[in-house]
Amino acid sequence: MPRSLLRAFSAGAVLLLVLTGCSSGSEDTAPSAEPAAGGAFPVTLNHAFGSTTIERAPQRVVTIGYNEADFAMALGVQPVAEREFIGDFPFQQRPWLPQPPLGPTPQVLDATTLPVEQIAALRPDVILGVYSFIDKPTYDRLARIAPTVAQSTPDGTNPANWEEQTRITGQALGRTEQAEQVITDTRRTFTDAIAAHPEFRGKRLSMDFVLEGKPINMGTDDLRAQLFAGLGFTVRPDSQNLSLEQQGRLDNDVIVVLGRTKAESLADPVFAAIPAVREGRVAYLGDFGTEFAGALGYSSPLSLSYAIDDVSPKLSAALRGEAPGA
Repeated sequence: MPRSLLRAFSAGAVLLLVLTGCSSGSEDTAPSAEPAAGGAFPVTLNHAFGSTTIERAPQRVVTIGYNEADFAMALGVQPVAEREFIGDFPFQQRPWLPQPPLGPTPQVLDATTLPVEQIAALRPDVILGVYSFIDKPTYDRLARIAPTVAQSTPDGTNPANWEEQTRITGQALGRTEQAEQVITDTRRTFTDAIAAHPEFRGKRLSMDFVLEGKPINMGTDDLRAQLFAGLGFTVRPDSQNLSLEQQGRLDNDVIVVLGRTKAESLADPVFAAIPAVREGRVAYLGDFGTEFAGALGYSSPLSLSYAIDDVSPKLSAALRGEAPGA
């Protein structure tokens, strides 16, 4: 994968499916776990490459998914290693991390090619890759090191949403009760935001994700668009590549732009001619190096609250025609 793509990729790995034209399968494909009452072990989790049984509560956790470390930390577990977040902000100092830290700073695993030897040297008890997009040969190598939980389907279609990923992580770590509490608390953040901004409910939103100058009309098959659906907006279900000439399809009650500045966007005559743009119903959310873009990329119980606090006033201003952002 080109480095330029990885820089925007972050935790929103579903973008690969958009760019390569892959289609989604059935909706009921997230990794599942056989019941583990109260976090009991052993627990068996099903995933793209079979099933993985974890015999006892893991102490040394390696996270190889693009957002995986956040989910472990949301449940009070500090991983010994986390996959590199490719972006322009210091991801290991991301502002939504638990304070004080839960433990030593995790080692960093390369984002482009997982360093299997480095992972083996860490002596993990479990390897979590619910959002990792690994292939079968990589899974086989990792599974020889420690019980490894992969994504739901080989090509990464239908990834677990944040609630499902929280539950899977809770089952793998023996923290099912904590996982349910985290889900409840995070849902409350969404509910509170909707209560504070009833104008969001039912409004139609387009997410204009601009990668290397090419617009993508992002749908809820990508975690980053799911944030806006969670705030009560109506968002398309599937992501679509657009040509520059097709940008008029973005017109909606509100548009959010990620990946180019306001000035760059308005310099594009096709984009500038969209009715919602002419009326100021656009929130310009910046490039891929902002903390907001990082929070949206992780889309975890830790980062979602941060992202909601950041974006809610901007969305409200956009609905008023004030075109917030720079």
